[in-house]
Amino acid sequence: MLPVATIPRSLRGLLEAFRPCFTAPTYRTFTGLAVGLIAQTRRRTVCGMLLGAGLEHCWHHSRAHRFFAAARWSADRVGLILCDLIITTLLPEGTPITVAIDDTLFKRSGRRVFAAFWHHDGAAKGPKPIGFGNGWVVAGLIVDLPFLSRPVCLPVLARLWSPKGTGKIAHARAMVERIAARHPERIVHVVGDAAYISEHLRELSRNITWTSRLKITSVLHQPPPPPTGKVGRPRTKGARLGTPGDLAKAATWDKTTVRRYGRTDTIEITEVVCIWYGVLHTRLVRVILERDDKPRTKDNDERGYGLALITTDLITPPEDMIARYASRWGIEPVFFSARRVLGVGEARNRLRNAVGRTVPFGLITYSLVILWYTSHGHDPEQIADERNRRRWYTTKTEPSFEDMVIKLRRVIIAARFQHPGAYRGCRVTRDLALSRRPALEPLLRSARFNQLSNILDGWRSTSSLTAVTRHFCCRLMPGTGFPPTICPGRSSARWTGWIWAPSWPGTAVTGRAARPTTRR
Repeated sequence: MLPVATIPRSLRGLLEAFRPCFTAPTYRTFTGLAVGLIAQTRRRTVCGMLLGAGLEHCWHHSRAHRFFAAARWSADRVGLILCDLIITTLLPEGTPITVAIDDTLFKRSGRRVFAAFWHHDGAAKGPKPIGFGNGWVVAGLIVDLPFLSRPVCLPVLARLWSPKGTGKIAHARAMVERIAARHPERIVHVVGDAAYISEHLRELSRNITWTSRLKITSVLHQPPPPPTGKVGRPRTKGARLGTPGDLAKAATWDKTTVRRYGRTDTIEITEVVCIWYGVLHTRLVRVILERDDKPRTKDNDERGYGLALITTDLITPPEDMIARYASRWGIEPVFFSARRVLGVGEARNRLRNAVGRTVPFGLITYSLVILWYTSHGHDPEQIADERNRRRWYTTKTEPSFEDMVIKLRRVIIAARFQHPGAYRGCRVTRDLALSRRPALEPLLRSARFNQLSNILDGWRSTSSLTAVTRHFCCRLMPGTGFPPTICPGRSSARWTGWIWAPSWPGTAVTGRAARPTTRR
């Protein structure tokens, strides 16, 4: 197991909240892989997480793969626990919850990867915006941090999307409804781009509002008139209002200021209450048009407005609605930083459960890093120190996600150095002991080590011993890291499971996993 002493106490307190989601052995694996994903700087595969946690000689790599492929745990349940943690820590009581919805592509290769298809990839380089891999629909909470000038997104839930399965909007609605059911006392505001508005949203719960960008071809109508009492079906829609461009031509604009993207802009806005009969049927919606002095198309085609929003929220002022939609952009840096900085999506698993859990696990770890930095890691002097050390960062005033990860990695490394004997429960060889505890080199050169060398010389000179008996099991002496007992031979060795036995110099045994067939 991962030594508890080597996990920083501040991070351990956050990880403890997820203990009800796992069994006791699976929880230890979860903590080890989460710490390993944060600490690892290269190749964040499943085995790379073991390397980052320093457990490559303590655990067999199949334990990490079983965690994703066969262990009994739910990524949605872990995400909802994280959602509770974020709301409790960062949102005042009674304030609404803002959820950003978007989809992304994590590229994969191979014909046998589960649910891997060709998808649209807006971040692809070249003339063809497509890529092969797994498509994910992600839901994240939008929060304001005291040391950042713009809101950030903390991903909590993710669903694997397949062109042959449930649609993206259905996945998005299911995740939002789970968050809303978890916190029925709060209003949930959802924001998404133009792709996340359809007829699937006609019957939303009362505590959920949905805001999206309105397409330029959408046809709007006035609300239906009251029943006349005459024979026949009452009208379901009023007079035709036209497209957003038609509304802009006949609108009366009001000038106002709005805070978005970390700055304050002066804009003109107008709004109208109507129905979008073709999509949301008879549900009342509000259309908000915004414009400024910036052209919105490449050919400078002026449509009469810059941004058209449609929302089921009929109460919030239009300035706040525009700021809320602008906060949706916080989910875009999540995808970039999760791939480039944290290495989410680098795992090369192929099974259904493994593919469906690895990316949500990485995104949850992403949110944990920001949550830890907000609660325990932020130092106002950090940016000043960075600017003094790197003078070319003349405009850097706020920490980035990479700064947060580096800070947490340093804390993890410091915890390991403060408790160097915490790995005494691992089965290791002399080479591992020397790498973990360089100060033990004089001890390993003592008479006890000479006795060990004589035993190994005898093993090398005996050709009748099998490869299994050439392996040995040693347990570190508490506080020293020195193996007090060597168990040669098949009859006297007590084996407790899979071990990793790197080859000793001069022996015929190569490093491999072995399970002896006899047990004392």
